[in-house]
Amino acid sequence: MTTTPVGIHDLSFATTHYALDHAVLAERLGVDRDKFYLGIGQEKMSVAAADEDIVTIAAAAAKPILERHGTDNIRTVLLATETGVDQSKAAALYLHSLIGLPNAARVVELKQACYGGTAGLQFAAGLIARDPSQRVLVIAADIAKYELDTPGEPTQGAAAVAMLVTADPAILALDPVSGLYSADIMDFWRPNYRTEAIVDGKTSVNAYQKAAQEAWTDYRRQGGRELGEFAAFCYHQPFTKMAYKAHRHLLESQGHTADADAIEAAIGATTTYNRTVGNSYTASLYLGLASLLDHSGDLTDKALAMISYGSGSVAEFFSGTVQPGYREHLRTEANLAAISSRELLGYERYRDLHEATSPSDGAYHAMVEETRRPFRLAAVSGHKRIYESR
Repeated sequence: MTTTPVGIHDLSFATTHYALDHAVLAERLGVDRDKFYLGIGQEKMSVAAADEDIVTIAAAAAKPILERHGTDNIRTVLLATETGVDQSKAAALYLHSLIGLPNAARVVELKQACYGGTAGLQFAAGLIARDPSQRVLVIAADIAKYELDTPGEPTQGAAAVAMLVTADPAILALDPVSGLYSADIMDFWRPNYRTEAIVDGKTSVNAYQKAAQEAWTDYRRQGGRELGEFAAFCYHQPFTKMAYKAHRHLLESQGHTADADAIEAAIGATTTYNRTVGNSYTASLYLGLASLLDHSGDLTDKALAMISYGSGSVAEFFSGTVQPGYREHLRTEANLAAISSRELLGYERYRDLHEATSPSDGAYHAMVEETRRPFRLAAVSGHKRIYESR
C-alpha cells in the first residue's frame, strides 16, 4: 500500500514594522555590541508598532498563501502562539474578516510555549492523512517580550510563519516518524498577570539540550533516520547561538566529533533570518526553515532534521524530504523585503513601545497609525479589538 506524502506545500513569513539594532541596545547598556552580535548571535530584533499584534502579523503571513492558492478545501485553521490576545477566543478567528477564511472550517488556537507551531503542523498532517483532499492552514505567530534591563531583553523579537499543509506537498514531505520528550520544568513561563515572561536562562539552556537529546533518542527508537543522513538541521532559535550549542551537544552525546566547520555547514543557513528578526517563539523553527531554503544550494531530495523545543517543556525531533521543484514555490524576495523594509528605532521610542499597556477600561481607544504592513489594530472599544486592512 502506497502512502500519500503529506507536508508543507507553501510557506510565507511576516514580521513587524519596526526593528531595533542591537548596537543601539549595547550602547545604552554600556557594553560592546559584539556581546550581542557574536555572543548570542543577534544583530537586530523586530519590534511591534503600537497598532500591531500577533493577529496583524499572522494575517500578513497568511495573505500571500491564500492569494496564491485560494481557500477551497481549507477545512482547518490552526494558530499557534504564546502571546494570544484573548483568554477564550482563538486569535485565528479574527483573521476571517481580514483575509477571507472560509466559514466551513474548524478554527483553533494552540499553546505550548515555542513548541505550538510543531503541534499545529503534526495535527494538520494527521487530518490530511485521514482525508487527503483537505488542506490545513497552520500559522505560528508570536511577539517575544522580556523586562527591560534583564538578560532576556536582547533575545526579544517578533514574526509569523504561515504554512499550507497538504497531501503531495511542493516544498517538504514529512517523514511519518517523530521523536518526543516532555517534562514539567520551570525554565520559562508567563503567568496570566504578567505581560513579560519569566526565564531562568541557565535552566532553560540545559533543559533545551536535554530535551533535544531525548527527543532524538526516541526518534531513533521509532525507526528514524541516522544523523549522517541529514543535509541540514533546523533548530528552534531563542537566539541563534542556541542552535549551535544544541547541535554541538547532540553530536557529542552521540559520540560524534563536533567540528566547528561541520556545525556551520549543518545549521548556518538556518540562522540568517533569526539573527535579524530575533526570537519569534512558535515561528522561530519555521523561520529557520525558510532561511535554510532561501540561502542554501539545491536541497532537492535531501533529508532535513527539525528540532522543536517549547519551554516547560515539550520537544520533538522530526524530519522531512525536500521536494523536486521546491525553489519555484519559495518567497525569497518577499522574505528579504519583509526584513529590509523595517524602520529602525531609536532607544527611547523602543522603550516607549515596550512599556505601553493595552487599554482595559472598555472605552473607545483609537490606535495611533504607525505600521505600513497590510493589517493593523485600528482600535479597542468595549473590550473588543477592531482590525482593518490597508
